[in-house]
Amino acid sequence: MSVVFALATPPAKSAICIFRVSGSGCHCFLKQLFGRDGFSPNHFHVAVFKDGDRAIDQVGLVVFNGPKSYTGEDSFEVYAHGSLGIMSNIVKVFKGLGFDEAPGGEFTKRAFLNNKISLVEAEAVSDLIDSTDERGVLLSVNSLFGELSSQVGEFAAEIDEARVLVEAEIDFSDEGNDYLDDSFFVTLKNLINRLELFVGACVNKNLWNQKNNIVLVGPVNSGKSSVFNRLVGFDRAIVSSTPGTTRDMIESEVFYESNSFSVFDTAGVREAEDLVEKAGIEISLSKIKESDLVLGVFEDFNAAVVDYFKGLCKKGSFFSIQNKIDINKTVDGCFDCCVSAKTGQGFDVLKSLIKSRVLGGVKEVKYDYLIRDRHVGLFNASVFDLKKALNNLNNENDLEVVAEDLRNARSSLDELVGVKFSDSLLGDIFNSFCIGK
Repeated sequence: MSVVFALATPPAKSAICIFRVSGSGCHCFLKQLFGRDGFSPNHFHVAVFKDGDRAIDQVGLVVFNGPKSYTGEDSFEVYAHGSLGIMSNIVKVFKGLGFDEAPGGEFTKRAFLNNKISLVEAEAVSDLIDSTDERGVLLSVNSLFGELSSQVGEFAAEIDEARVLVEAEIDFSDEGNDYLDDSFFVTLKNLINRLELFVGACVNKNLWNQKNNIVLVGPVNSGKSSVFNRLVGFDRAIVSSTPGTTRDMIESEVFYESNSFSVFDTAGVREAEDLVEKAGIEISLSKIKESDLVLGVFEDFNAAVVDYFKGLCKKGSFFSIQNKIDINKTVDGCFDCCVSAKTGQGFDVLKSLIKSRVLGGVKEVKYDYLIRDRHVGLFNASVFDLKKALNNLNNENDLEVVAEDLRNARSSLDELVGVKFSDSLLGDIFNSFCIGK
């Protein structure tokens, strides 16, 4: 494979930038780049990065000898000052040496092809980078460090043992040996049960990463946009004392205690003549039905108004808030929470209540591993073929059919960890990686 390089940090002004280089023969260029060679592997060196006789920057350099590197190839990393000019110069030098710019995921793809990591572990690298909360990090790390691959390998070995016995029964049954006694049926049933329990301890990435939607609703001028801005942390929505200021839905993402959720500010509900405002109100009402939590924002208590908005929501998804307690008297016992968007009073309580109401569900259940749609399909296929094998045994069908069912069950697990794969599969997986990884 050719020598490739990539910027592993964002292309923006920063304290440092990091370039990764990998490929057979890349160490031959070290003397040309740094004026000397003989750098000890796996140590941090300080050297001057050069373009011919011209010094570009004093950098950090770490050299890795294959196969003891991330990619399994000879490689090195350059830690330079995070100047856009320096980045541009380094790219120019690397291209001048004939290095190819690495596409997204190229380094991890090479690690997989060089048997440094399994396909599951390679996918976990991307999942770890995509993680937005602490629990997601832990689930990704469990896969990244090989625990998921190890568990799958153990199930695959058990399927192999079962298949060996079936094949032995096919080949040597006429010699009077009984390889498929009652204990075999029990073992196969237990294998199916344990594999199903294992899959149940995994959570699909799509489900895990699905953000909870929180919608702010209420009458006009109740301060919804001010509450929205306070939750978001900056002035995202326009705030005005003029009724009907918010005409359309505004969305922003909020992070709180390693959790994230989407918050929507909507138009105040009232009888409106303006067509634009009227359309905004209709959007507000439709969004309520799709939300995980509705925050009704009110200036004072009016039972009929509060009940109207509560009636628009799914059971248990409505949360009433009194706003503007800095200028109005707090109405005790009538609201779930009382806040002042102007001063921030009560927002610590509001955020805690949001966390308890919204950030539960799937993330409160204990899972061991984060998996993808691809994994789910292959796990299910393996369980399906194991059940077919057991059913064919119980119905005393040809043992050749049973052996084929077991082979297919094992094949699905092989595909899961990447023992067998197609080029299109690798393209689908690694094309979603970021540049430099």
